[in-house]
Amino acid sequence: MYFLFPLLLAFLQAAVTRAGEIIGGWEAKPHSRPYMANLKYWDENGTEYRCGAFLVREDFLLTAAHCWGSKMSILLGAHNIQKPEKTQQCIPVLKAIPHQLYNRWTFKNDIMLVKLAKKAKLNRAVNLLALPQKKDKVRPGKRCLVAGWGSTTTPEKNYPDTLQEVELKVRKERECMDKYGSKYYGSTQMCAGDPGDKKASFRGDSGGPLVCDRVAQGIVSFGRSNGKNPPVYTRISSFLPWIKKTMNSHEY
Repeated sequence: MYFLFPLLLAFLQAAVTRAGEIIGGWEAKPHSRPYMANLKYWDENGTEYRCGAFLVREDFLLTAAHCWGSKMSILLGAHNIQKPEKTQQCIPVLKAIPHQLYNRWTFKNDIMLVKLAKKAKLNRAVNLLALPQKKDKVRPGKRCLVAGWGSTTTPEKNYPDTLQEVELKVRKERECMDKYGSKYYGSTQMCAGDPGDKKASFRGDSGGPLVCDRVAQGIVSFGRSNGKNPPVYTRISSFLPWIKKTMNSHEY
């Protein structure tokens, strides 16, 4: 997978972009990641974009704040997003709630809750993904999994119809800081992916989860425009109070 994200400043234009696609991965076993959702959103000009998202409650999904659009749609229970499947649930979005301190230039606080218009029906193809504990901190070297329908090549040309996945290794904080400098916030972000490996997330995978031991530890946020590792993920454990408060304040 590779990352897709807005360009920050002129001198960073060739260096950084939103995360988006899976590179160097493989096709997932159909419906083996029942928490995954395909999110489509449209900007003010009517341009369509694709992101990932994941179900954390029957009526709520988590994704990246940069996946917000003036119009949004959610597809659950899908393996092939271009073909009708009996397992699929297309549920309207009632409200998208990006973090109030999200910064679209630095991707700080790149997290968003999506409230569904009705509860999803949980089954083998649609289910929840566990959130971490407040003090959870994934150790460097831990192998975690990312899945998505993002492009599988660079430059972004090949967008698969079926869910792809890849295994990435969590990096040391110093490596992340050396790669991104002042743009990296260790308290709320983490990075994963071996610099010598052609396995990563890229355009179209934004908003999907970084899953470690069946727990969502990160959200695909941003990376280099050339897809080189390691990309950056929003650290979910840092936002647990916000997640709980926001969901409780938006009950039906």
